Amino acid sequence: MAAATLLSLAAAAQAQALKAEVIHWWTSGGESAAMHEFANAFKAAGGTWVDNAVAGAEPARAAAVNRIVGGNPSTAAQFNISKQFHDLIAEGLLNDMDAVAQKEGWDQLFPAPIINSVKVKGHYYAVPVNIHMPGWFWYSKSAFDKAGIKSEPKTVDELFAALDKLKAAGLVPLALGGQPWQEKITFDTLLANVGGKDLFMKVYRDADPKAINSAEFKRVLATFKRLRDYVDAGSAGRNWNDATSMVIAGKAGIQIMGDWAKGEFSAANQTAGKEFGCFPGLGSNSPYIISGDVFVFPKTSDAGAIKAQRTLASLMTSPATQVAFNNKKGSIPIRTDVDASKMDVCAQTGIRIMKDPSRHLPNAEMLVTPDVNGALQDVITKFWNNNQSVDDVVKAFASAAKG
Repeated sequence: MAAATLLSLAAAAQAQALKAEVIHWWTSGGESAAMHEFANAFKAAGGTWVDNAVAGAEPARAAAVNRIVGGNPSTAAQFNISKQFHDLIAEGLLNDMDAVAQKEGWDQLFPAPIINSVKVKGHYYAVPVNIHMPGWFWYSKSAFDKAGIKSEPKTVDELFAALDKLKAAGLVPLALGGQPWQEKITFDTLLANVGGKDLFMKVYRDADPKAINSAEFKRVLATFKRLRDYVDAGSAGRNWNDATSMVIAGKAGIQIMGDWAKGEFSAANQTAGKEFGCFPGLGSNSPYIISGDVFVFPKTSDAGAIKAQRTLASLMTSPATQVAFNNKKGSIPIRTDVDASKMDVCAQTGIRIMKDPSRHLPNAEMLVTPDVNGALQDVITKFWNNNQSVDDVVKAFASAAKG
């Protein structure tokens, strides 16, 4: 057989062996564009990418878990930086990526709060791909101009003053999708910015009854409910990206949402600092809530699947792919050594803040179990949508926080 034919067969065999089915929930325009960066990098390495996009985070995670438990797992599956996948670790259902981590020095590259979430009992069971901050404020420059708002709010009083001006100008002051997880993000943003880091940690990490019953926590709850006066009648059930579209169109002034929203602005050909603005909290020293996404790799002994998993882990965290992916996703790179010069002003702000550990704050899902997080989310969404007293909510929150 000719040498060229042998080489061709060898290449075909390698491509066939390097195959990855990836379950994820990135289906919006910006999210899909970002996911293509991972797919393109894997294809460039000679692999075959099988995309399995499931609309909605909870359905996607459920599909991944069902496949794993059923003995027919995907090559990789998306989860959040949280405790969502820790049960799978405890059951021995995930492969670790220690070989890649050791070779590429993840211990030195990744921020401590991220490592604490994905490295369990000394082993890397999840590969972080980005750092999201769920508490960004996004605003329409044209809406701010129409309302006569000259500068970004730096305190909660300035925030409400801006919302009042937007309302008076006939605009929707706060673009919000009335879904439980979006309401929870809004609440957590206020807890971090109005209550502060210490209260945030006492409430979520410690479930401290004294903190939950404090005047400071009650003030956060009251401030959160006050925002209800600034959303439009169509808020209920709205998707987050549809709320972002209201800001993109200049119909709404502000959205409190994670930096994945920036991917929607990019997909609409808008530029940070030109058509829209961003600020990561109220004031120059506001806490930077750390969130993000990871991929886990279901347990398998198949050599080809393990090779595909390790290839994915390496490519997803490589400097070039990190910049390309996060530019489109709206997040910032997981690595601390990337060239950020080609990233927008919002991303560069986030990268600069990440170099200051004093501003780092783990997101609530890194501090509580999924069950507790769900119970707390139910408390918050009930408060947002019903006529409840703050004292009643405090009692419900304290009960849910106990687990």
